[in-house]
Amino acid sequence: MNVVLLGAPGAGKGTQASVLTAKLGMVHVASGDLFRRALQEQTELGLLAKSYMEKGGLVPDEVTINMVLERIRKPDCAGGVLFDGFPRTLSQARALDDKLSAEGRVIDRAVYIEVPEEELVKRLSGRWICRNCQTPYHAVSSPPRVAGKCDACGGELYQRADDREETVRERLKVFLSQTLPIVDYYEKQGKLLRVDGNGRIEDVSAVMLRLLRTEHA
Repeated sequence: MNVVLLGAPGAGKGTQASVLTAKLGMVHVASGDLFRRALQEQTELGLLAKSYMEKGGLVPDEVTINMVLERIRKPDCAGGVLFDGFPRTLSQARALDDKLSAEGRVIDRAVYIEVPEEELVKRLSGRWICRNCQTPYHAVSSPPRVAGKCDACGGELYQRADDREETVRERLKVFLSQTLPIVDYYEKQGKLLRVDGNGRIEDVSAVMLRLLRTEHA
């Protein structure tokens, strides 16, 4: 089974991806990890992607998709793949379908983790990090014992620029403009599963596993 995992920043995709791949025996294919590995290993596609990035340009869809295909052709992906962070645009979703079809494969399901915007803003804008040891905190779910100080080393806590509320709202706006057309694309194909991501992590996991196991039965 090949599954695309969709969800806004802060929706919990990374956490749920770890649970799903462990329970369903799938391989987690995250586009960010692919780029980092390809650059580190100096592969042909990695060097090609680097040439665009060094010029400040976007890596063409063709390069990204070929990097994804290169990964899923490996033997460990034979039992199924969970795509995380890809496709990011409607054109990538269509191109991925075309490339997979040529290899006799398909996207079986797309899972969309839905979380209200205000909850996403609360989750993302509450993140703080220790300037010394990089220990993460959250203003609501895991605050430090002393405001502004790291429990581990006493270092100063700071907030990254992309975790500030105004930046978070802009990130969500970009996400919605790019991703909702993908959601609609898979829904029209009858492949979309919507999951409420506004509960406890384990409850969300249980719903996703039940849905995917039912669909795959």
